[in-house]
Amino acid sequence: MKLSELLKNVDVEEIIGNGELNISGITFDSRQVKPGYLFICIPGFKVDGHDFASDAIEKGAVAILAEHSVEGVCATTVIVKNARRETSTIASNFYDHPDKKLKLIGITGTNGKTTTTYLIKSIIENTGKVVGLIGTNQNIIGKTVIPSHHTTPDFIELMELLSQMKEEGAEYVVMEVSSHSLALDRVAACQFEVGAFTNITQDHLDFHETMENYLEAKSKLFSLCKTGVINNDSDAANYLIDKAKNCHIMTYGINNQSEIMAKNVNLRGSGIDFDLVIGDEKVRIDLAIPGEFSVYNALTAISCCVRLGFSLAEIAEGLKVADGVKGRVEVVRTNTNYTVIIDYAHTPDGLLNIINTIRGFAKARVITVFGCGGDRDKAKRPLMGKIAGELSDFCVVTSDNPRSENPSDIIADILAGISGTGCNYAVVENRFDAIEFALDHAEKDDIILLAGKGHETYQILKDRTIVFDEREIVLKLVENNEA
Repeated sequence: MKLSELLKNVDVEEIIGNGELNISGITFDSRQVKPGYLFICIPGFKVDGHDFASDAIEKGAVAILAEHSVEGVCATTVIVKNARRETSTIASNFYDHPDKKLKLIGITGTNGKTTTTYLIKSIIENTGKVVGLIGTNQNIIGKTVIPSHHTTPDFIELMELLSQMKEEGAEYVVMEVSSHSLALDRVAACQFEVGAFTNITQDHLDFHETMENYLEAKSKLFSLCKTGVINNDSDAANYLIDKAKNCHIMTYGINNQSEIMAKNVNLRGSGIDFDLVIGDEKVRIDLAIPGEFSVYNALTAISCCVRLGFSLAEIAEGLKVADGVKGRVEVVRTNTNYTVIIDYAHTPDGLLNIINTIRGFAKARVITVFGCGGDRDKAKRPLMGKIAGELSDFCVVTSDNPRSENPSDIIADILAGISGTGCNYAVVENRFDAIEFALDHAEKDDIILLAGKGHETYQILKDRTIVFDEREIVLKLVENNEA
């Protein structure tokens, strides 16, 4: 591609050298430079890309894009005011604007982004269309899974992913849009069909410094989308609606009057159901992911898909078959009179949140099966024991990933916290046996929480790593009990 084509719609201040060079690739990482590349000098928080321009030229870069001239560099130099912001446009140009050929759905917010993207994917795929997904856990093109390194990829990786998704037949791409990516202009060149806001709580202040800056970053999504979908029950709703001057706004909620409402909400151990009300239309929604937060995640997904033109019947059917995110409040479909939930909660805060969520819909006992990882923060062990003991009706203390530590030593640390809570508990060191113990002692309407392993399908022991998929173990044990 000619350099001049690469710079289309880029705010160029000056080109020093040949603007018609052939460019074979683009990167802002000097280690990835190959002959014929354009090297983009981005000032970072710890290092400045301008300091690596000479290295890039030595490796074969034929041009650099920079915010100022670089001493000692004898190559075509493109000067721009903000290299970080322009990189998104350059990447879009290089990959032939895949972001303009796909229907992009962006989800931002502190919590719920990952699950919401999977719900949207389920709804759209259930109509027979190919959907790409970009998120924290993984990137997916149709049925192909690609490991993910960031919630939102960098400018160039994002356009490469979108290009690949387009080539493989995707029509829609749903993606998590982090506050970091918005603040750092990683998606500045994208035009989203729909951008949605879930909620906001204190997070990432090491980067944003203040909640005001954090919310301001989130609001940037609504300058990049045709329709903005906003949780009207959030304290930030009015601020975001006011900031969204250039897009159509849709609101959803449970408590505050909104365009899209959930009414007659029923929280149960195996999931949720509610009446979806949009004007004069009403349909019952059934989702196998429990907790009130699931109502909000469902409403976010519903609102996006309504705006994309899907019928309420299609939306309801897509949610009915949705499983959500593996290892996050994951209900194992056991067909028993009790419920088994798998969750990745492996920190005090994570355990507190998941048990409190379960208590919100539990009709009988909450039985928590958990341990703590070896060779990790020992201080959290008694804290997790105390939290589990205070919030559960019964605990089964067991192993997590003991690694090089003796499992009994880890359990002793946990018991220091649980022993003073008055909660009844059992110690079953072997995790398989602990799960079997919990299932054997479950009664009608009990909820068994298997905490700590989540999406993991292995267990790390002192001398080896073994296959350990809790959902398969539960189903096998239930089947054996029924035989």
